[in-house]
Amino acid sequence: MKLWLNGDIADAGDIRIDPADRGLLLGDGLFETLLVRRGSPVFFEEHLLRLMKGAEVTGMVMPYAPDKIRAACRDLIGANGLEDAPRASLRLTLTRGTGPRGLSLPPEPKPTVLIGTAPAGPPPERLSLATVSARRNPWSPSARLKALTYLDNVVAKEEAREKGAEDALMLDTGGMIACASAANIFVWDGNRLLTPADRGAILPGITRAALLELAPGIGIETREEEIAPERLLRASGVFLTNSLMGLVPVSRIDGREVPAHPMTARLAAAYEVLLDAAAAED
Repeated sequence: MKLWLNGDIADAGDIRIDPADRGLLLGDGLFETLLVRRGSPVFFEEHLLRLMKGAEVTGMVMPYAPDKIRAACRDLIGANGLEDAPRASLRLTLTRGTGPRGLSLPPEPKPTVLIGTAPAGPPPERLSLATVSARRNPWSPSARLKALTYLDNVVAKEEAREKGAEDALMLDTGGMIACASAANIFVWDGNRLLTPADRGAILPGITRAALLELAPGIGIETREEEIAPERLLRASGVFLTNSLMGLVPVSRIDGREVPAHPMTARLAAAYEVLLDAAAAED
């Protein structure tokens, strides 16, 4: 596997990240994970814009222009022989770079940019969830960012696995439904589609935004609102979304079967058409 680091492509075994990099030591960084379809990163502009906004919020600097990053991604996909792969993943990582010991920001930061790509298998047909103890904190600046500090999510997914489920159902500090360990959640209320409101506790996903825009065009009413866990007991269906897996139905929550909503497949098919169009425009 080859990686792109600060302007150069090299074998992964030859890549060196400085041991003083704040991304490694403090989680002081951001990342984006993109789906690549036959060599084309899907929703590239949306992902890069989210990364740039996160950098602005945290006071980081992206040292390369968008065109340079796009070219780097294409070069790396080619270097790894993934131009014709039906599905691949691509990850952009930005850290503040090295600095002196402690939390204070380095006076002259030299950011690190790392890009990696790898083949991606098909998404799961369905997933089971278990409610976990880790909570999403709407007051945390990192809750709405694609930040490197993913320890809560890692612990949450492991707790779900220990409970016999494949992913975590995470609540916010107010006890409302937030998300899965690395995905947004949608809940069918009859033929209305609900998703937790963006009030600080969720990552506003790229796929989430695409579905909220797409659904009304095929006759699906959508609402963003607080969703109490008890509402899942009468949900007509539930599914998860993220950039790599797209839209995946939830089969069980805390051991209870979740019905399959007939409109989920229709929405998934419409989203696939959108992905084809997005890849063709790239």
